[in-house]
Amino acid sequence: MKTVGIIAEYNPFHNGHACQIRRAKELTGADYCVVAMSGDFVQRGAPAVFDKYTRTRMALSSGADLVLEIPPIFAAGSAEDFAACGAALLDRLSVTDALCFGSECGQIEPMLAIARILCEEPEAYRKELSGGLKNGLTFPQARQKALEAYLEGSGSAAGRKPSAAPTVSSLLSRPNNILGIEYCKALLRRGSRMEAVTVLRQGNGYHDTCLRDDRSAKPAADGLLYPSAAAIREILKNHPEQSGGIRPHFTALSQSVPAPVLTLIRDAYPLTEEDFSALLAQRLLKIQLTDRPLTDFYDIPEDLAARISKRTLEFAGFSDRCAALKTKQYTYTRICRALIHIMLDMTAQDAGVRKEHDFISYARVLGFRTEAGPLLSAISRHTALPLITRTADAASLLDESSLAEFRRDLYCSHLYQAVLAAKSGRRIANEYTTGLIVM
Repeated sequence: MKTVGIIAEYNPFHNGHACQIRRAKELTGADYCVVAMSGDFVQRGAPAVFDKYTRTRMALSSGADLVLEIPPIFAAGSAEDFAACGAALLDRLSVTDALCFGSECGQIEPMLAIARILCEEPEAYRKELSGGLKNGLTFPQARQKALEAYLEGSGSAAGRKPSAAPTVSSLLSRPNNILGIEYCKALLRRGSRMEAVTVLRQGNGYHDTCLRDDRSAKPAADGLLYPSAAAIREILKNHPEQSGGIRPHFTALSQSVPAPVLTLIRDAYPLTEEDFSALLAQRLLKIQLTDRPLTDFYDIPEDLAARISKRTLEFAGFSDRCAALKTKQYTYTRICRALIHIMLDMTAQDAGVRKEHDFISYARVLGFRTEAGPLLSAISRHTALPLITRTADAASLLDESSLAEFRRDLYCSHLYQAVLAAKSGRRIANEYTTGLIVM
């Protein structure tokens, strides 16, 4: 039995994701695909457009065999922490043979080469990086410059570089490449048995917000569109109205997502960051009232904490607040993540403890296909991680520290569910009444 792993958000699931699962199995000869998926909050610092159970159904209906949840503290963390946690989860199952991810370059060796340098940090590279930072470059700019200088100065590396190899600039300027390099770093640092495999991203770019643009005005050869998840979120955000239970934008989505996913979208209710504006404002006001330092929260340095604190009473929607806090040093997405950490009470201490224990203390199963029974049996035999399939069983499976982490994770999902219930007017099942998804 061979298993390939994917780390994903599926925010929401689309044709490109289904293609990746197919290609991952083909390239690795895998019998099963296990997905480590973000829960109700995602890495760009926002709530997921659909809840984690809906997105689990999307994945299982489109080729995934097992879906596990990445804890929200790292699902909403930096690219490095997101990748490290996802890799730790898949690796510690002890049955995953390969990690597959999409990239704009479609070549694994250049990404591994960059990842090795970033892991080893040779003296010449560190000197160039330090010089760039002292000269006022942002960290991404200084890192790119240092890598280019290091590779140019390394005769052996430069001599082996194929003429068709992507440049450092192209590798570090495209979002899927950047995340792919983080996956490679995570595997190298772990000394993981998992092989790194990449597939070429098709269709629109990661940040494109239109289902069609000049580069993909026509469907691909298979008759499908390959949009970005951002484009689909934009459609859902701008056309929230329903008419007889069918949203008018479904025709635009019909070529962009697998048919089972389209059916799920019909019945689901999307959320955006703006739906959490009041909750965020209340949280900031409570912290101000109690004089709690904002630096207590995960990944918030003193200068950023001061900026956030100074603007607490500048009431605005979630995105407007992020835009007002954005600087050259702190990108919009970085600000979004910081505010999510505050809103969800994600502390620096909690993140530190989890990292000391290799990011993961349990594996939360969100759903699986019945055909994946042998995979679950193999995981049960080989992994040392407690497998949680029923929320009520956690108290008997986890030690005191892990149970505290699990309850923090439930808190994040319950906040999401509360906002979803208030916006949709629907009765929303909580973490104790929602059952495992079996398809």
